[in-house]
Amino acid sequence: MNKLENILELVKDYVEEKIEKESRWSPGEDWVSYSGPVFDSEEYLAAVESLLSGWLIFGKKGREFELKFSEELGKRHGVLTNSGSSANLLMWAALTSQDKYVKNVLNIKKGDKVITTAVCFPTTLNPIIQNGFEPVFVDVDIPSLNPNLDQVEELLEKDSSIRAITFAHVLGNPPDMDRLMGLVEKYNLVFLEDCCDALGSTYNGKKLGSFGHMSSCSFFPAHHMTLGEGGFVATDSAKLRKILSSLRDWGRACYCNTKKPGNVTSGTACGNRFGNWLPGAKEALYDHRYVFDEIGYNLKPLDLQAAIGLKQVDKLEDLHLSRKNNFKKLYEIFEPYSEYFHMPVATEKSDPSWFAFLLTIKDNELFTKQELVDFLESAKIQTRSYFSGNILYHPGYRHLGEKYDNLQEQFPNSHLVTFNSFFLGTFQGITDKKINYIKSVVDSFFKQGQKN
Repeated sequence: MNKLENILELVKDYVEEKIEKESRWSPGEDWVSYSGPVFDSEEYLAAVESLLSGWLIFGKKGREFELKFSEELGKRHGVLTNSGSSANLLMWAALTSQDKYVKNVLNIKKGDKVITTAVCFPTTLNPIIQNGFEPVFVDVDIPSLNPNLDQVEELLEKDSSIRAITFAHVLGNPPDMDRLMGLVEKYNLVFLEDCCDALGSTYNGKKLGSFGHMSSCSFFPAHHMTLGEGGFVATDSAKLRKILSSLRDWGRACYCNTKKPGNVTSGTACGNRFGNWLPGAKEALYDHRYVFDEIGYNLKPLDLQAAIGLKQVDKLEDLHLSRKNNFKKLYEIFEPYSEYFHMPVATEKSDPSWFAFLLTIKDNELFTKQELVDFLESAKIQTRSYFSGNILYHPGYRHLGEKYDNLQEQFPNSHLVTFNSFFLGTFQGITDKKINYIKSVVDSFFKQGQKN
């Protein structure tokens, strides 16, 4: 056995012992985490092998992942990034490109208005502002927390300067995509689809991620699969893919990361490394690796992350099934008390791979949301608020709400979410033993029968 084989064997043994130890769980003593990475030795071995190969930055593993993962979002092309937030940033940055495709085909420019929801994760909203577009907010529906399509249609009828729409499919559950796509087509909108919580979900048999001009996904550890960190942008347009890749890679014109990922000392993808590439200095023979078409970023992941991701993709079917099954079990736990909740319901025609189990408390005399959350947390069952609630209530975004006379009246459901919504996890790490413990704690809470 050579040294590398010996190292990998030791890593495998260590990981398996670690997993076995961590699988020991005692109700009331150990936390029921709402989510987390689902790894075995395969991911760790892939990471170690990648690290020891000596190639650290985006390379062959990264490109292999791009080619393999695009189909998970129902698209032909894709770009791997260092986070889901970066993926959203890239989508909007691509719409500011000087490329004629953006101007003539997508017909959008800086300053145009974009519809999004008042309830969101910040990095769905932030890139709209950061790239010079103007957000226009709509309220959400209860219980789905997806955009209110009546308000969307009303805004589109009144304001012809609205050129795009974006939102995140809430915890894997989409809105009525037939109606939404009808509005996108009727008003010739750019649709950027945030699937960071919706990997593996479908609508009418079609994958979420396949509807938009571009779609994003996140590989944060809490999500359906993880690379430690990471994100993805998918598109059917080869032109957009080239723009996205350039923006991710400093704005570089060279497309070696597409055709020749990794070390290109043996020759560049175009076969014409030194040429008259600079319109501002046409006589100069210049290295194409250092010609820049876009004002870009450095949002590349490590090849090590892609090596982990290639192992995770192969496990997605089981990971999705676990989330769906755990959702059903949690529904059965809370269904006897459904008079107190807006219970989560899959949109008609949809099949969600549920990111989480969302509850919104109805007004009642028995308990408040915080009392239930505190009870669960005191029993070491993790909960999470639904991200921002109404983002316009937050310090960094208050100025965006100043044009509304009364935020509570304008966005009543977003207000309700801020005060009354939370979620529990559905990931594979929530075993039947943990589900049974959650049931006992929830039943105990309602048996108390009185508000503190």
